[in-house]
Amino acid sequence: MPEEDLAAAAASAPALRQVATLARWIGPGRKVTQTGQLTMADARHLVDLLETGDEIDPVIGTRMFRTRSSAELPRLAIVVAWAKAVGLLRVVHGRLVPVKMNQRLLDRPVDLWTAMFTAFNQLGPALCPPGWFASLLGEDFSDGIAVLFASIAGGGGAARIEEAQEGVWSALSIRYYLDEATTEQLGHIRKATDRDLRRAAGELVAFGALAEDGETLRLSPAAEKVLRARFAAVQPEDQIAQIKVTLLDSDPPVWRRLLVPMTLRLDRLDRVIQAAMGWTNSHLHMFIHPSGHYGTPGLDFPMHDERKASFRDLAAREGDTFGYEYDFGDSWTHEVLLEGLVPAEPTGRYPACTDGARACPPEDCGGTTGYQELLDALSDPHDPDHHDLRRWLSLEQDADFDPAGFDPADANRRIVTVMIAGRPGR
Repeated sequence: MPEEDLAAAAASAPALRQVATLARWIGPGRKVTQTGQLTMADARHLVDLLETGDEIDPVIGTRMFRTRSSAELPRLAIVVAWAKAVGLLRVVHGRLVPVKMNQRLLDRPVDLWTAMFTAFNQLGPALCPPGWFASLLGEDFSDGIAVLFASIAGGGGAARIEEAQEGVWSALSIRYYLDEATTEQLGHIRKATDRDLRRAAGELVAFGALAEDGETLRLSPAAEKVLRARFAAVQPEDQIAQIKVTLLDSDPPVWRRLLVPMTLRLDRLDRVIQAAMGWTNSHLHMFIHPSGHYGTPGLDFPMHDERKASFRDLAAREGDTFGYEYDFGDSWTHEVLLEGLVPAEPTGRYPACTDGARACPPEDCGGTTGYQELLDALSDPHDPDHHDLRRWLSLEQDADFDPAGFDPADANRRIVTVMIAGRPGR
């Protein structure tokens, strides 16, 4: 997307104008209440200045309901929360004050738009206020928004809102013990969750991060550019590593050829390998190198933090190799070989899968030995385990699982999904 178009999209976002106006208006600082809210005097002024559309002291019938806190003004609350999340404002000693080092964003609409989009996942409390029945999205807003983006990416760039709502409900509801909830209670919780996701999606549409066509949501070019850059920023002078990832002890070999930036963080390389191979990211993993093991810190054995290392820390020259192990039970061990370095192309999209061979083994089948036994049983209708394995794999017929099958387009769709589905700011 051309930079001038991105600038125009940023400048046309009402929320950006409101956040910028609020940050400039705040001056050296304004007093807040004991609960950290704007005073009602300031709130009354800001509703008009920012044109939030909030109604103060609404009249219902013949009765007026006095607004007692700025927290009761939902649009203003979102603007204030967004300005704080971006780092333009913060509360210090009972005052809402500017963060001087970030005020330069006010004169850079593209940078401000990017920062606001990146900080969107912090707006859960403002976008999902509590009610009679709590929305699951209110407690897990970041993960819910990640599922929304994953639904769009997994749908080839578009998803119906009902599909996204179902995905969010499925992903979040399993985190809670809801077995004792009545059908009516579950209905209310689901309704609140669906409502809050629609509200969040509507906010993203108004901001220019999503486009809406009826009941279908699409990621805008501006949002896709930000998410791709957040996952794997590539500059014209950067080097791209051509790597071959091979599942060891697989015969014939299962392998993928990938193009990844040398600067790609290892935690993101893990997601790319998972997507390209076809794994489900359901188990632990680690990178194996003479300098040590890299993965998620806090396990029972020493592990370097993979978020603080990049691909070039493990391989820098053609021919360098390191290991990648997935699922410490089945121990799917891969060799990662740096085949060569190529310059980043101006129109190139990275990471990407360019080639490969054979299907990814099913998860939890017992490693490469168990996988070979599975293939032998599937190929022999008289094997005593044949029908049980078909049921385990949900195969209607034997041909539904093709161990030789591989499509780089499918691998790239999965890679795009993990790039876009990650939480902004993570």
